[in-house]
Amino acid sequence: MTTPAYPGVEGAYLALIELATQNAEHPISARGNDAREVIGAGFRLADPRQRLPYLAERKANPVFHHAEALWYLAGRRDLEMIAYYAPSMRSSSPDGVHLRGSAYGHVLFNPAPGERLSPFERVLELIRSEHDSKRGYIPVFSATELAVLDNPDVACLAGLHFLARDGRLHMVCTMRANDLDCGLLSDVFSFTMIQEFAAVQLSLQLGTYTHFIGSAHVCDRNTERVERVLAEAAGRPSPVRFESRAMPADTSMATIAQLIDHERVLRTNTVRYSAADVARLGLDPYWQQTVLLFEVYRQLRHEESRQVGADVLEALDPGLRWLVGHRWAACAMPVGSAR
Repeated sequence: MTTPAYPGVEGAYLALIELATQNAEHPISARGNDAREVIGAGFRLADPRQRLPYLAERKANPVFHHAEALWYLAGRRDLEMIAYYAPSMRSSSPDGVHLRGSAYGHVLFNPAPGERLSPFERVLELIRSEHDSKRGYIPVFSATELAVLDNPDVACLAGLHFLARDGRLHMVCTMRANDLDCGLLSDVFSFTMIQEFAAVQLSLQLGTYTHFIGSAHVCDRNTERVERVLAEAAGRPSPVRFESRAMPADTSMATIAQLIDHERVLRTNTVRYSAADVARLGLDPYWQQTVLLFEVYRQLRHEESRQVGADVLEALDPGLRWLVGHRWAACAMPVGSAR
């Protein structure tokens, strides 16, 4: 096995941004976006649950990552939900209402016209009937996307390949292109969530995650940040580490629908949840973390307080608390508070 292996996404991210910035093969300028590129890069994660990087200079956004993963799992393609967390995604919509190529979940989790099952459901049926099958591949990119010359939203994801082996569900992701400093992190987070969701539906343990990229690139506009991230990683005595929870074994599409309902009322500022409220929602503690993150963002967007509620921050898992505290000043815990 020659694919470089890492415990989690942080190591892969650091290795790839260093490769593309210090040993780039090509300077490119696709659609006016100057970048440095390596052709044909890949990595494997031994523990796909280690799907977040703990780098202060990178300031990863766990709220968006959870929202995007949920948006995919719900099979949606509307801007109404996802653009609330990432307004820049509106520029990729041809009609201002929907996304096309980048709405991967719409392809994965919705039946094609005239079909009874979604591609995801068909793959699960295949694996249940033939455990060692090599056919559990779901294509996402379509050549028809290239027929529109000014298409602003061509899928970066070529497809996902699910492989059940020895009681574990492994997944191989193939990308036509990845922005290593931006898209890579959100893609790996969402795709490993989809992998773990599939493993739960099949009652399998979580296996490895492998990621292959055709055009692996870093945009020149992000060079300064990338250099700060690499300097931080090189100068710290040891990486920051936090434990990751396993997705509950009873997670189902009904769970996703329930989370979507809570996301909607928080996004529209219809309700305000305290940590105690979230604990009473009937959700597993694993999924309570997602709702807590949405409440954090609701307070950031809709309330004038200079500090997000301490009860909500203290209820977050330590890794998520670390991330929101490093991204938003309003989420920094006062000195002496629980950590």
